[in-house]
Amino acid sequence: MDLPCDLFVGCLCDIKSPLRQSVKEDLEAEIMGEVVHMIDSEVFLAFSTYATIVTLKMMLMAPLTSYFRLTRKAFANMEDTSFDMSAEDKKKLVRVDPDVERVRRCHQNDLENVIPFLVIGLLYALTGPQLSTALLHFRVFVVSRICHSVAYLVPLPQPSRGLCFGVGFMTTASMAYRVLTTALYL
Repeated sequence: MDLPCDLFVGCLCDIKSPLRQSVKEDLEAEIMGEVVHMIDSEVFLAFSTYATIVTLKMMLMAPLTSYFRLTRKAFANMEDTSFDMSAEDKKKLVRVDPDVERVRRCHQNDLENVIPFLVIGLLYALTGPQLSTALLHFRVFVVSRICHSVAYLVPLPQPSRGLCFGVGFMTTASMAYRVLTTALYL
């Protein structure tokens, strides 16, 4: 009779013997082997590559915001201004600049879309999809986010930015559907 693994290990907890320790170690080794196998899979490695690319692109937005703040002399706080200025001059530099705000909104949009991609993409990679399908999802998302940033920062006329957002969003939604149908058997 096959017993579930947890029930079997639970029964062994009552037994005080070297056999119990041996079985427990074997089960732990088997589980670790499965985790290592998932991490070594080509899909997981592809996800890691594209997740790193899109995360670095998102991280680039912070120094870009700083660059625009410095070149436009538009700061968010008084303490961000120069030390050798009077209080009145510092107050003039604490202002809203349209170019700085455009970069900030682009960064905010990245945060709202890249983080769900990272979570759902990881779960998707663990569902064991075909490598070609996974690569298509990952590549389409990364290209859509790069194009979205270019469309936001240049700025390109609509609907270019909206289309880029929509493609990335639908890619993440497609991966989420795969995760739900695989994990929950919907």
